[in-house]
Amino acid sequence: MTPKAAPDDTQPFWIEKTLDQMSAAEWESLCDGCARCCLEKLEDSETGEVSYTEIGCGLLDVKACRCTNYRERQRFMPDCERLTPGNIAFLKWMPSTCAYKLLSEGKDLPFWHPLVSGDPDSVHEAGISIRGRAVAATDAGDLEDHIVTWPK
Repeated sequence: MTPKAAPDDTQPFWIEKTLDQMSAAEWESLCDGCARCCLEKLEDSETGEVSYTEIGCGLLDVKACRCTNYRERQRFMPDCERLTPGNIAFLKWMPSTCAYKLLSEGKDLPFWHPLVSGDPDSVHEAGISIRGRAVAATDAGDLEDHIVTWPK
């Protein structure tokens, strides 16, 4: 699939602009809806290694791969990290497929990203999202029992 070119054949905004130059709407549209960053994670205090679990955050709708209260998420989940152009490069737990991370590293968006494909379901069809693999926080027991290797 090829990027959706603007009518005047200009490059897509994510190629033309830096993360700092993007409007709020452009920034938000970079989220592909995979919800990998919304999985509970464990960090080894000795090595700093981060392990993902299959458990979604308490506000995550694991079927829709969306936050149930995005605007007020930090009020209800104080550990929810707000992504910014200034902190994305330092968040080592972000999945390797994350558009924010990819662009901060000078890479392009993958073919399955909705901005490239024009299809909001392409992230799910490509098997990138947590859909069908994650469980709600209410179904969790000990996080250590739910460590998975599929998010990278």
